[in-house]
Amino acid sequence: MRIQILAIGFLTISVTAFAQQREGRIYSWVDEDGVVHYDDSIPAEYSELDREVVNEHGVTLEELEGRKTEEELAAERAAEEIRLAQERQLRADQALLSTYLSVEEIEMHRDRRIELFQAQTRVTELYLRNLERELAKLERQASRYQPYSSDPDAEMIDQSLIDAINETRETIARHHSNLMRFQSDEETMIARFDGDIQRFRNLTGLE
Repeated sequence: MRIQILAIGFLTISVTAFAQQREGRIYSWVDEDGVVHYDDSIPAEYSELDREVVNEHGVTLEELEGRKTEEELAAERAAEEIRLAQERQLRADQALLSTYLSVEEIEMHRDRRIELFQAQTRVTELYLRNLERELAKLERQASRYQPYSSDPDAEMIDQSLIDAINETRETIARHHSNLMRFQSDEETMIARFDGDIQRFRNLTGLE
C-alpha cells in the first residue's frame, strides 16, 4: 500500500513538473533589425518568424520554423523536383545495369522491338490496300445511282450502299491513324534505346 502511495506521489510530481515546464516555456527570436527577443509568448507581428524554445539558462530546447516566403517555398519545390529526378535516374540506372551485360544485348533487344513495329506496319499497310480496293469498288457501284450518276433515269442509291461506303472510309481513316502511331512509336522507341545505350556506356566507362 505504501509503495502504491509513493508511486502515485512520484507520478503527480512528474506531471506537475511537466505542466510547469510547458507553461513556463521561453521563446527566443530575432527581429528584422537583428535584435534578439525573449518572451513566454510570441507577439502577433513576429508570429511568422523562426524562433526557438529555450530554458531558463538560454539553452535551445526546440527550434520552430516560421512561415516561409514564396521564394523559399519555390526553392523547396525545385529542390524536391531535383531530388525526385535523381531518384528516378538512379532507379533507371540500376535497372539498366541489372538487365543488360553489354551494348550488344541492348542493340539485340532494340532490333527485336523494331521488327515487331515493322511487322505491325506491314500488316496495317496490307489491310489498308485491301480496304482501299474495296472502297473503290463500292464507289464504282455508287456511280451508277443517283445522285452520283449523270443518267437522269438512274435509280436512287440504296442506303445500305451509302452505309458501306461511309463505314469503309471510317475504317481506312482509323487504320491510317494507327499506321502513323506505329511509326511514331517506333521512332520514340529507337530514341529511347539510343539513350539507354549512351547511358550504359557512361555508367560502364565504355566511352
